[in-house]
Amino acid sequence: MWGSWFGGNSAQRRRDAPKKAILDLRQQLDMLQKRERHLENQMANEEKKAKEMVNSNKTAARAALKRKKQHEQTLEQTSNQISMLEQQIYSIESANINQETLAAMKNAGAAMKAIHGKMTMEDVDATMENLREQDELTKEIGNAITSMPISEPVDEDELEADLQALEQENLNERMLKTGNVPVSDSVTNLPAAANGELKGKSKATEELDEEEELRKLQAEMAM
Repeated sequence: MWGSWFGGNSAQRRRDAPKKAILDLRQQLDMLQKRERHLENQMANEEKKAKEMVNSNKTAARAALKRKKQHEQTLEQTSNQISMLEQQIYSIESANINQETLAAMKNAGAAMKAIHGKMTMEDVDATMENLREQDELTKEIGNAITSMPISEPVDEDELEADLQALEQENLNERMLKTGNVPVSDSVTNLPAAANGELKGKSKATEELDEEEELRKLQAEMAM
């Protein structure tokens, strides 16, 4: 009841009118197409009869051809009617699509207007400028963080001295394991009496020492 007062039913009928018209036209088109196929069959049958009786009964053959001509005239009218209905259906469908497209565009325009609201180009420009400022601030903060050293720089000279001390210590350990003492340390570490004894060693003892030293060197090379 309320819908009829405010034009709801009439508006709905206006929206449904194109669909109903198209439905009625399609039903009529279907009927005419069936009639067209029936007339084509009738024409084929009459032509077949005329061929069969053309030699035996020319009167019957003539009558069959006459009926075929009548079917041809009716078929031509039916074909014209079919073309007209198809054109009307196409026109109504196009008009209905145009109407629905226009309505959709109006709704889209109203939606965009509601989304934008009181938004102005000044607001957009101010927002973009604020974003650019924040982006620049972020870059400056990142550069400051990455460029500031967290700890004191390492003294390269001191580091090199430590490295050489470790290498010397490692060398001394390897020499001790193989029984060879660096020349710089052997003289200072030997007692005075031992030095005197070394000077008084016989040639045979020196040869044995050399052979022992040679074996140690060979063992070291094998490692």
